[in-house]
Amino acid sequence: MKLEQATRSNSSMRLAIFGCSGGGKTYSALQLAKGLTKNNQIAVIDTEAGSAALYSNLTSFKVLRLEQPFTPERFIEAITICENAGCDVIIIDSLSNAWEGAGGVLEIHGHMPGNSFANWSKVMPRHNSLVQKILTSSSHIIATLRAKQDYLIDQSNGRMTIQKVGLKPVQKEGIDYEFTLAFDVDIHHKASASKDRTGLFIDKDPFVITPQTGIRIKEWCNQTPTNNNNHELYRNPTITSTFQ
Repeated sequence: MKLEQATRSNSSMRLAIFGCSGGGKTYSALQLAKGLTKNNQIAVIDTEAGSAALYSNLTSFKVLRLEQPFTPERFIEAITICENAGCDVIIIDSLSNAWEGAGGVLEIHGHMPGNSFANWSKVMPRHNSLVQKILTSSSHIIATLRAKQDYLIDQSNGRMTIQKVGLKPVQKEGIDYEFTLAFDVDIHHKASASKDRTGLFIDKDPFVITPQTGIRIKEWCNQTPTNNNNHELYRNPTITSTFQ
């Protein structure tokens, strides 16, 4: 047990990209990876029937095709293989399959006998192990997630109405809170930050993700602030307005 000065130097990014089909999640992830990588060692864990190969013209990357069953343990194994191969950026495309795909958490739970509520205490530790693998990896992790319509039940004025309140990732409730950055990519391929612990994209208008976006994130990961004024660098609108 040791008390140390907190620094951000050479930290690894945990980044989520979610959106509906056709929004450009895989494309955006590869653009980010192109800017994030130090040694041009990018890996894509492809659970989408080889769709990542369609973007092989964007940059050089390796593909690990992960077939069903999409159990948490198989995702963990895939990440470990990519780490051992020296890949400094790992794209999980798509993390949604670990939740609702064939052999994913929902299917595992659905096939368990006995009390449904009690069974969650048996299956969730397996999912939590995958989350911990993502959080503790020495590589940058970019996870794509499908999105679905979210709803809110309004019971005001004595009446119950259901309102649409945007999109949410197809994964465990609150999964976006596990990531340092979460981008919502719309049908026009423009991203906005739904969560941003870097301060780089706060109050920024929707934009198209490019390799420069990844470079800016990499610079943030590698910087060691010396005083509070350094943090203001990322909040200065004259600087952040050029980030793409």
